[in-house]
Amino acid sequence: MTPDSVFPFKEAIRTSEERLSALSESGKKIIGYFCTYTPVEIIHATGLIPVRITGGYGNTDKAYQHVPDFICPYMKRALEKALDGRYDYISGLIQGYTCDAACGMVNIWKDALKLDWVHSIPIPYNDTPESSDYFKAVLDELVQNLSAFGGDFSDSALNGSLNLYHRIRKIQYTLYQQRYQGKSNFTASDLMTIMDAGDVVPPEDYLCLLEDLSKRLPNHRRNQHHRFPVPVLVSGSLIERPEVMDMIESSGGRIVADDLCNGLRQIFPTDGKGETPMDRLIHRTLNRFPCPSRSRATDRGRRLLDILTQSRAKGIIFLIQKFCTPHLADIPILSELLKAKGYPAIVIEMDESWKMEGQVKTRLEGFFEMLGEDRN
Repeated sequence: MTPDSVFPFKEAIRTSEERLSALSESGKKIIGYFCTYTPVEIIHATGLIPVRITGGYGNTDKAYQHVPDFICPYMKRALEKALDGRYDYISGLIQGYTCDAACGMVNIWKDALKLDWVHSIPIPYNDTPESSDYFKAVLDELVQNLSAFGGDFSDSALNGSLNLYHRIRKIQYTLYQQRYQGKSNFTASDLMTIMDAGDVVPPEDYLCLLEDLSKRLPNHRRNQHHRFPVPVLVSGSLIERPEVMDMIESSGGRIVADDLCNGLRQIFPTDGKGETPMDRLIHRTLNRFPCPSRSRATDRGRRLLDILTQSRAKGIIFLIQKFCTPHLADIPILSELLKAKGYPAIVIEMDESWKMEGQVKTRLEGFFEMLGEDRN
């Protein structure tokens, strides 16, 4: 695929702060959120604009005035950007309960940034009738609070928002399926850029970008197997620098699948089932692809094995943000489970610089060399 195909998404990310600030100044209320478990459809259905808080890479000098060192790079970098005034356009913040750090961080944002509206959402861990009833009450409370904050909610609006996000996720998932089949037109970093644009662009505009991209995809898809000899799966929370994917592939791998917050986990399943729009949303949320903060390691292991089979990956790179306790806690169990099925794994921890060089590259090169030998 030509670089021009990905350029609109890169440009959307580059100009997002300027465009979102303009929307805020025009009177639109923008709600920031940390976790992809946040029910963005409800925010959208109330007429407000959901935007994911991103961290990126760089220093965290100001953040250290508010948090200790042992907070993950994502949370530190996101706070740093906020303290620099780069999230002044948000009117409120939602935290869908994930890890303890995120839950504590929302209070720091409220105090340090003087936000008008902050809301936390407890999300059930299990898919049971009782969990559905509980989550229904949680979402009803969210609707009430968003409505009091200026939103205008209705079931028909929620149905429209669910349909909109379903169309977005269907296109995204198609791109993932093409990658599984070795028929992708995009590098791993290109696909990540396409995905990341959806976090910072209003969904209607993002859908237009995706539909335009789909129309311009060539009928003959490029097979990249000859370029990168060892197919692998990358698993972690979120990668805040797409170039990291290029660095992995330049070390000798070919990324054919992922298990990331800003990857497959946020789009699968693409929709839910139910008699009402709220039932549909609840069903999708409770059947999301498992996150370490919301599932048992053994359940995650089974799903990872499914992806490995679909994508024909030969091993796994656990690319973990430093101090990310939920992901790190899963590693021993997952590594043993995957090893028993013949899938080697390597663990790489990253700090807020997201630099992958020197010793890390040497370890990756050795890992890919081992996987290459196993294939012979």
